[in-house]
Amino acid sequence: MRSDIERYWADMAEVAAIMPFRAMDRGAKLLLDCQRRQGTVFIVGNGGSAATASHFACDLAKGTRTEGLAPFRAIPLTDSIPLMTAWGNDTSYERVFAEQLVNLVKPGDVLVAISTSGMSPNILAAAEAARRYGAKVIALTGRTGGQLRWLADVTMRVPADGIELVEDAHSAITHSLCVALRRHLQKEAALRVTVAAEETSA
Repeated sequence: MRSDIERYWADMAEVAAIMPFRAMDRGAKLLLDCQRRQGTVFIVGNGGSAATASHFACDLAKGTRTEGLAPFRAIPLTDSIPLMTAWGNDTSYERVFAEQLVNLVKPGDVLVAISTSGMSPNILAAAEAARRYGAKVIALTGRTGGQLRWLADVTMRVPADGIELVEDAHSAITHSLCVALRRHLQKEAALRVTVAAEETSA
C-alpha cells in the first residue's frame, strides 16, 4: 500500500503547485471587506465539506481575532441538527441551508459555499438565496466548478478530480485564508498602535 500512499502525496504536491491563488486572494479581500463592515460570513457544505465548513467557521472566528480590531462573525449553517432536520422534514433537503439564510442574511454578508462537484442542490439553493438578499458568494469547488461557479462572485476551483484531493485542498485553502487574514489584521493593529503613539507624542 505504500506506493498508493506515496502516489497520493505526489498528486497533492502537483495540485498545490497550480492552485487558483488569484481567486484565493480575491476571496480573502471579500472576507476582509465583510469583517470591516461587521457583516456575517455564513458557511455551508455537505458530508466532508460540512466538516470543512464547521472547521473554517471556527478558525475564522477564533484564529483571526486581533486585539483592537472587530472579530469575524462566522456562522456554519451545518451545525444545528434540529434546524436542518426541521427544514428537511417540512420542505426538502434542498432547502436546509437556504431557509436558514432567509432568516439571517443581510446585504453585504458573505456566503462561503463548499462543494466538490459544484452541483449539490442545497448548496446551489443557498447561493441563490444569498444573492437574492444582497450577499456575496465565495465558492470552493472541484475542477469544473459545476453550476455553483455561475452563482459565485469568486470561485476557487481545485485542479483535481479525486474527491479526497479536492477536499484536502479545500481544507488547505481555508487554513491559508485564515493565516493571511490574521497576518493582515495584526499588521493593521500594529500600525494603529504606532499612529496613536505618534499622535500622543506630537
